[in-house]
Amino acid sequence: AGVSYGTTLIWAIVVGAIFKFFFTEGMGRWQLATGRTILEGFHSLGKWATGYFGVYSVLWGLSYGAAAMSTSAIMMVTMFPVMPLWAWAIIHGLAGMLLVLTGRYKLFERVMTVMIGIMFITVVGSAVILLPNIGNILSGFVPRTGDGSLLLVLGLLGGVGGTITMASYGYWIRENQWEGRKWLPMMKLDSAVGYIITGIFTVSLLVIGAEFLYGTGMEINGEEGLVTLSNMFSDQFGEVARWMFLIGAWCAAFSSLLGVWNGVPYLFADFIRIVRGRKDHKVTEKDPAYRAYLLWLTFPPMLLLFTGKPVFLVILYGALGALFMPFLAISLMWLLNSNRVDKQLKNGWIANAVLTGCVLVFGYLSIIELINMFK
Repeated sequence: AGVSYGTTLIWAIVVGAIFKFFFTEGMGRWQLATGRTILEGFHSLGKWATGYFGVYSVLWGLSYGAAAMSTSAIMMVTMFPVMPLWAWAIIHGLAGMLLVLTGRYKLFERVMTVMIGIMFITVVGSAVILLPNIGNILSGFVPRTGDGSLLLVLGLLGGVGGTITMASYGYWIRENQWEGRKWLPMMKLDSAVGYIITGIFTVSLLVIGAEFLYGTGMEINGEEGLVTLSNMFSDQFGEVARWMFLIGAWCAAFSSLLGVWNGVPYLFADFIRIVRGRKDHKVTEKDPAYRAYLLWLTFPPMLLLFTGKPVFLVILYGALGALFMPFLAISLMWLLNSNRVDKQLKNGWIANAVLTGCVLVFGYLSIIELINMFK
């Protein structure tokens, strides 16, 4: 986004992060208030909601698996060009699968914490040393697309801070033994800090692309563009700065892969549990359905790695993820304004306004993009 359109689309990152906070906080509030998972909430709306989620999760997993492996591989092949991109991608997919199959949540959490710390310090630090033009950054907060692709805008809004993965939050809450209303303040703080960090980090990546390559006519469609960018970093700030940027970007990519490999199989296993009517069963990482979806994330997407368009896969995943946002927003408004939760835990006017805005924004962009596709 930064390479192609400068700082024009910063607003999309900020809006995306705000939307995602309200989604995550809403799902966390639902679970702590009712003791029921968000999948059980969807099911209470009708079989159509459960069915939509089931079909969507299968299609989404195929696109995300390819996108996550490709992104991690782009960073790694830039640092260590000893193997082709597809080989690094397969290695990352298998490594994520093996870590999750250990079944040790605390190990997963520690690995994620370290990687997120590294990526935040290195990438934000890389953006700061560029001394970017503050006026350009501030102008990026004004909503507009300029010459930007609506598909890219959808990708940013849908991809920044997670899509379907957000619904995994309830299972991580449970792993940390947060149960009951007493954990609501902690959950709200946790979500807020997470999305503030996400917004700052993603804007920093956009600024790096904008400062170095915007207006040069160069695009980042694979490892070649990233090699050029990292070499320019080295020429201007030295080899240490280049490695800082690349290591941070790799940590961002691989931690995203790990988050999905651990979290989304919970959702699929819960979906299977609900369809089978096993009300008293709590899903774990040892469930056959959990492991089946983990395999689905890892192996079938490997076929897409040979398209030769790794960045397009990422944008496609983000745009496909954006289709989940209106469904999630409508579901949360329905659930959190109903008598399923106590009055004091229902949505306030701000949450309802943001969720309504989400439906309108994604609906408008999706319709315009569909019209453009069939012109």
